[in-house]
Amino acid sequence: MEASISLIGSTTKPNLSSLIIPSSSIVLHPRLPLPALRLKKVSVFPRISHRNRLIRAQCSDGLRPEEDDGFVLEDVPHLTTFLPDLPSYPNPLKESQAYAIVKRTFVSSEDVVPQNIVVQKGSKRGVHFRRAGPRERVYFRSDEVKACIVTCGGLCPGINTVIREIVCGLNNMYGVSNILGIQGGYKGFYSKNTMTLTPKVVNDIHKRGGTFLQTSRGGHDTAKIVDNIQDRGINQVYIIGGDGTQKGAEKIYQEVERRGLQVAVSGIPKTIDNDIAVIDKSFGFDTAVEEAQRAINAAHVEVESVENGVGIVKLMGRYSGFIAMIATLANRDVDCCLIPESPFYLEGKGGLFEFVEQRLKENSHMVIVIAEGAGQDYVAQSMRASETKDASGNRLLLDVGLWLTQQIKDHFTNVRKMTINMKYIDPTYMIRAIPSNASDNVYCTLLAQSALHGAMAGYSGFTVGPVNSRHAYIPISRVTEVTNTVKLTDRMWARLLASTNQPSFLTGAGALQNVIDMETQDKIDNMKISSI
Repeated sequence: MEASISLIGSTTKPNLSSLIIPSSSIVLHPRLPLPALRLKKVSVFPRISHRNRLIRAQCSDGLRPEEDDGFVLEDVPHLTTFLPDLPSYPNPLKESQAYAIVKRTFVSSEDVVPQNIVVQKGSKRGVHFRRAGPRERVYFRSDEVKACIVTCGGLCPGINTVIREIVCGLNNMYGVSNILGIQGGYKGFYSKNTMTLTPKVVNDIHKRGGTFLQTSRGGHDTAKIVDNIQDRGINQVYIIGGDGTQKGAEKIYQEVERRGLQVAVSGIPKTIDNDIAVIDKSFGFDTAVEEAQRAINAAHVEVESVENGVGIVKLMGRYSGFIAMIATLANRDVDCCLIPESPFYLEGKGGLFEFVEQRLKENSHMVIVIAEGAGQDYVAQSMRASETKDASGNRLLLDVGLWLTQQIKDHFTNVRKMTINMKYIDPTYMIRAIPSNASDNVYCTLLAQSALHGAMAGYSGFTVGPVNSRHAYIPISRVTEVTNTVKLTDRMWARLLASTNQPSFLTGAGALQNVIDMETQDKIDNMKISSI
């Protein structure tokens, strides 16, 4: 093999096109910069099969990187995997006036995003994902595209913005005019509930909360859904929803592949709790944290105005306490934050009752923020409740806020013989029903455009989201295999404890050992992934 070399940075440009250096005389080190040399025709990443998700890098022209550098690409499926003769076309963005001044309109197929951005000298390169964005070639003719959008699961600020930007992006950037809205979640596919979506129809929906297309839980029947997709001639499917919805999207893709249909299935992850794995954060989260401040501020005003005032604010967070934690850090008036990941106890030394009494003696008031999923086992034992689930298979939660309010009131009234004034605020449904704020609106736009660029480029069975602040295409199974939770041994939780000066509650009932065991298992799992 031979590699040609060109000089960079010189004011004169000598003709070196005839300069050929044998590859045996070239030594490349992947971590050393080459300020004076640019290697041509050397691909850092290989041509790879889209069917394989975990792939080690090899140089396509024979130049191998440093032996066993640990590079892994978690790839997403492509329509050409099962339709190898599928034709491609020039991307219409080449003629777009909006992109005319962009220095680099298209994302290279070799661009990837690393999952871990903090590394040590000599460490493995680790897991990477394909960078999101428009490709130079597309696998759909604009006038042949028939797209559909569906929203499933609970509400979240920003859903309407995503819907709007998918419609406007397809229309304005790719000239697609045939777009359907599936109404009422997954069951809308086979109950024939649809509406035509145009930029005019969706023009101002981002100013409203909820979902313009309506939603539902459950109702997923893969065969019926794909039958309907096939009957209607739909060839691009955009699915907005949380963990269960994305699992359904993967089943739809698998059935589409089994039938050999030219249908791109794109997922847009939605959860107000920020519990989607891999991605930096989910849309609607910033809005939820911002709106939670109003409830916390109201509770603080109430308890400051009375003697021994105790305010409890319940925020969303079924399995993950991110909203409660970040809202607490942002507010600075919270005395104690309770989340599902951190067990707590009421009585005894270091318990919540002792801390409440201490804080009342110091300040004569306190505010507690509690996530809805915190202490559920504790509450269930106290109330002798049976475990039931909703249509999505989620465990129905007991109202931990009301329970904790009554427990504190009973303890200080009957045991400590203290007069306290309890104030309980539950803003959960108010928070998730509002329109998204400016930050989330921008984020939703990027998500929507990344999704439609991926579908037009022929990718399928993928979800989109930012990884280290760069949008990427991620296999759906990767974001649904685990739930993203607050790590109690990370610095962010330590910052919260330092801010509130609350007890960690980790000395009770072996809780500290349980946390350490969970963190150790996480590290072991990560080591297994990086060694594949």
